[in-house]
Amino acid sequence: MPIRHHISDQLLMAYSAGQLPEAFSLIMAVHLSMCDDCKARLGAFDAVGGVVMGGCDAVAMGTDSLAATLAKLDNPVPTPPRVQSSLPAPLADYIGGDLSAVKWRSLGAGVRQAILPTDKSATARLLYIPAGKPVPDHGHRGTELTLVLQGAFHDEVDRFGPGDLEIADEELNHQPIAEAGADCICLAATDAPLRFNAFIPRLVQPFFRI
Repeated sequence: MPIRHHISDQLLMAYSAGQLPEAFSLIMAVHLSMCDDCKARLGAFDAVGGVVMGGCDAVAMGTDSLAATLAKLDNPVPTPPRVQSSLPAPLADYIGGDLSAVKWRSLGAGVRQAILPTDKSATARLLYIPAGKPVPDHGHRGTELTLVLQGAFHDEVDRFGPGDLEIADEELNHQPIAEAGADCICLAATDAPLRFNAFIPRLVQPFFRI
């Protein structure tokens, strides 16, 4: 099925300007590798940004800038070989392999997560939700981005399949449920802790960093 849920203009503009946390930028890069429509829109934002930069006042460079640049050209950083993976290239390069390289941690009821190393301004994680299983219903204290990699889930908003991006804010309370027939694997990022409605998820929340 075609991708139906895309990156918002606000997020795409922030990504183009390099203003997003690392975890959010990772999700943008993965979605863009799967979505030609958003890739084209990003090109338009990049072009506008280039025009704006072209109109800015020039800034004097340091006296050693040219020498430092030439030194880096003389000693390039070797590019690691591209790993074979069923995952989108930006994510495969990020984790250094396929799903077999992921170190999952159980969250209960078959749901698993793997937190990815990013800067502290937001948290990125892979989520594995068995077919037909829900995650605890919750709200948000900030923004949560959820990108479907495999399978699908549905919630109070809509159905989300491979490549679809759900953007949740403080106004949304939902309970994602993986569709029957296939396990659902998502890449998610949050810039604030979730707000769980049930007692047990709230109790274990600090241990699982969600």
